Amino acid sequence: MAPATDTQEIALLAAVQRRIAVPRVVAAARGMSRFGEHALGWLALGVLGALVDRRRRRDWLLAAATVAAAHGTSIGLKRVVRRPRPRDESVIVLAGTPSQLSFPSSHAASTTAAALVYGGLLRRRLAPLLVPPMLLSRLVLGVHYPSDVLAGSMLGAAIGAGVRQRLGDDSLGAHSHRDKLRRGQR
Repeated sequence: MAPATDTQEIALLAAVQRRIAVPRVVAAARGMSRFGEHALGWLALGVLGALVDRRRRRDWLLAAATVAAAHGTSIGLKRVVRRPRPRDESVIVLAGTPSQLSFPSSHAASTTAAALVYGGLLRRRLAPLLVPPMLLSRLVLGVHYPSDVLAGSMLGAAIGAGVRQRLGDDSLGAHSHRDKLRRGQR
């Protein structure tokens, strides 16, 4: 018999699918899934940022490395925790996945980390815009429990915020560390 928490999570997952898994939403969720697979879309945006914003190339590359670290850490945790993906007759799996492991969501981890570090570079609050749709997409597709996406997002937030704090929020927003040193700022 499944633990009560799994039963509750399955019920919530099934309810999300019943209410919003209409063709347009599923198509959008699948597109988001492809973009976030192995964090490749987020990594590509980081490399693009480094190519376009040469003055802050190092910051963009560090931000992309942060996204890769969030993704890699989530993969490592999946292999330790080994929670299987949702399997229940009330849940329809609407996308393929590279593994059968569910906790934490790597899409949630890399998206949250990207929103924080890229948002810092762009001086924009990207997390409210990017994170909820990605988390919800994983539920719509039936590939994660709600706790998987919440834990993945918390992991990405910890890693992304840790890098922003370590460098100082301004160094990932207004000026690179090297630029500050040139101007005599600390």
